[in-house]
Amino acid sequence: MRYGIFFAAIFAALAVLIGAFAAHGLKSILSAESLAVMQTGVLYQFIHSLALLLVAVLAQSMPSRALLYASWFFIAGIVLFSGSLYVLVLTPFTPGLITPIGGSLLVLGWLSLACSAKRAQ
Repeated sequence: MRYGIFFAAIFAALAVLIGAFAAHGLKSILSAESLAVMQTGVLYQFIHSLALLLVAVLAQSMPSRALLYASWFFIAGIVLFSGSLYVLVLTPFTPGLITPIGGSLLVLGWLSLACSAKRAQ
């Protein structure tokens, strides 16, 4: 599950960069509401990057299909949820149902992690 550690590190680094860019580079350009949307994307990206890191580390000591699913749900969820919020704020495009699909994938990641813990008992 080295790819999980790789993606977790990349997503966490991007969360820091995007957060700093929004706070400093876009502060005078975006409305308070748009900045709040960006902050939500960054927060969820960072939290789920840490969750992905946890899953990748756990998978090294107790590999399971549920952990594999959790990692892919977190990866896809970060891209779709946080990515759609960034697109919403920074472009004229409206991502539509992409944001709730991404959020649902993040929830599935947590539920897959719970399943792996239940099965490990």
